[in-house]
Amino acid sequence: MKKEHDFSKGKRGTVVRAAKGKTRITICIDDDVWNWFRNQVEESGGGNYQTLINNTLQEFIRRKEEPIEVILRRVVGGE
Repeated sequence: MKKEHDFSKGKRGTVVRAAKGKTRITICIDDDVWNWFRNQVEESGGGNYQTLINNTLQEFIRRKEEPIEVILRRVVGGE
């Protein structure tokens, strides 16, 4: 290492912190899943595939928490 490089005040970790209410993680997903999300973003004119994945997971959770009556009305009643 060169003497002019001083890392004595350097910090370990990510350079950019995650926004409040978000957690930075690393996950492994299948290539076809990743490609599908990236293609969806590209086809819609741009954006962020990570945001699309997050929104998709939030919608999944919301639907799982729906009362069974609401789901049945949507499926049976064509709501």
